[in-house]
Amino acid sequence: MTQEKCSGHYMGEPDQSQARGDKTHPDQRSRLPLHGKVAVVAGATRGAGRGIAMMLGEAGATVYVTGRSTRNGGPSPMGRSETIEETAELVNQCGGVGIPVRVDHTVEADVKALFEQVKREQNGQLDLLVNDVWGGDPLTKWGQPFWEHDLHNGLLIQKNAVQSHMLTSYYGAPLMVERGQGLIIEITDGVDYKYRGNLYYSLAKISAMHLAMAMAEDLKPHNVTAVALTPGFLRSEAMLTHFGVTEENWRDATKQEPHFIASETPYYIGRAVAALAGDPEVARKSGQTLSTWGLSEEYPFVDQDGSRPHWGNYFAELQIN
Repeated sequence: MTQEKCSGHYMGEPDQSQARGDKTHPDQRSRLPLHGKVAVVAGATRGAGRGIAMMLGEAGATVYVTGRSTRNGGPSPMGRSETIEETAELVNQCGGVGIPVRVDHTVEADVKALFEQVKREQNGQLDLLVNDVWGGDPLTKWGQPFWEHDLHNGLLIQKNAVQSHMLTSYYGAPLMVERGQGLIIEITDGVDYKYRGNLYYSLAKISAMHLAMAMAEDLKPHNVTAVALTPGFLRSEAMLTHFGVTEENWRDATKQEPHFIASETPYYIGRAVAALAGDPEVARKSGQTLSTWGLSEEYPFVDQDGSRPHWGNYFAELQIN
């Protein structure tokens, strides 16, 4: 996908990717804002997780990209072709260091081994943990009341998207506490506690918000920050496939879904995460649920095409009209 070509520039700076072949010179890398920082992006195979990993690479970070889909092991139950190895290579192309690790974040032994690896390889350093594990799309049946929805699938959504986040933070947070610094970001959908069209989906997404708020309280004495972050209408690989379009002709999908005109690529939330990770005063936001569009008003990041999609304004206009 063209969407997966690194732009080669950080924040709002001019695009120099063609001039340097999408590779960052070592001298340039050392000047990037997240050079020397270590991140784990849990659920980085595709979608927001891949975009976040790539944009952290664009900012110079070392990024552990985790997920279940690998080249040798085959795809996850999601049944898509993207792999964690591809994501790691894209991180490298963007100027960072990508390290793929096959992890099922619902399996405690896998998660524990991941952070033991990070501790061993990075001398105990972990600056950023992004919890983006989801896996709920094929399990969610829209338009069904909770008592008619498949109960097993509903509970499995909680295991995939809530329990996995708890396990990951449980084993990741101690590395941050030990060093007295760090940032945990819970990726969610929406900024409030309103019903999201399906009980099980709503429960999972709202739980991510509360996890951030509750972790922030426990972590505050240790100078570790936790926030939740939502994208707007995410123009992910899966959504492009759903509408039968590519990143080149994505606007054609507005014939099927007019609101897609306000969509944003995974790069956008990736740059929002990079902005938070590079903000020395990010602790002021601890416990909050943030949005890409809200952060775009505070930090100078842009989407792939240089635009600044603002789902909040778009939705507000819909309500007025």
